[in-house]
Amino acid sequence: MQKSVFITGASSGIGLCAAEKLRQRGFRVIASCRKQADLQHLTSLGFETVLLDLDDKHSVDNAADQVIALTQGRLYGLFNNAGFGVYGPLNTISREEMEHQFSSNFFGVHQLTLRLLPAIVPHGEGRIIQTSSVMGIISTPGRGAYAASKYALEAWSDALRLELKSSGVRVSLIEPGPISTRFSANVTQTEKNKPVKNPGIAKRFTLTPDDVVAKVIHALESPRPRIRYAVTLLTHGVKILKRLLPDGLIDRVLAKQEKPS
Repeated sequence: MQKSVFITGASSGIGLCAAEKLRQRGFRVIASCRKQADLQHLTSLGFETVLLDLDDKHSVDNAADQVIALTQGRLYGLFNNAGFGVYGPLNTISREEMEHQFSSNFFGVHQLTLRLLPAIVPHGEGRIIQTSSVMGIISTPGRGAYAASKYALEAWSDALRLELKSSGVRVSLIEPGPISTRFSANVTQTEKNKPVKNPGIAKRFTLTPDDVVAKVIHALESPRPRIRYAVTLLTHGVKILKRLLPDGLIDRVLAKQEKPS
């Protein structure tokens, strides 16, 4: 039986690349995005599509209902990939902006996943994969809101993994560093005159969506998927630094990287 996978945030970048690669590998792909124009483009590419705005709880419910109907209650994979960034010093971010950041990156993921679990868990197999970030491992100035949403996603995924341990459903986190997508261009900057930019060193470690999707494929197909998949040398390096260095020294390293070049 062909396995069905639902992908959020599939209009471009990692999500679109995943949709194309997984279809090539024989999965039935249901792709979602937030804008009607992007939905029409995905439909023109031959994908089954669902409109989904994670910031709107009614849209999440409607999308979940459609996915359950399309798959007749049997979904193998959920790739929670959609999200965006609010960048700026914390003292420039209002409560409403912080709520918007968490609504799309965390609360919507929580709601959607819980709505779709009844289509995954009863079958004794399945994969739930989250797009986290290197910012779910370490936080830096100007990215506190985005990092907080990814830290929350990491903790939530750890709990979900343990709660589903005996079900046969596996939960994995993908932790990309800098990837060449439209993400940075779509970031909401709270200080337009002083936008938060990636440090120069990030350019040396930038990879492509294909590098991320290779990890997604492993998480879907391996009999023993990993709990966490680091993507880019930067993410691997950050993980090592977090284990080996005291917080104060890490602060000094990060402060140096954040200075304008």
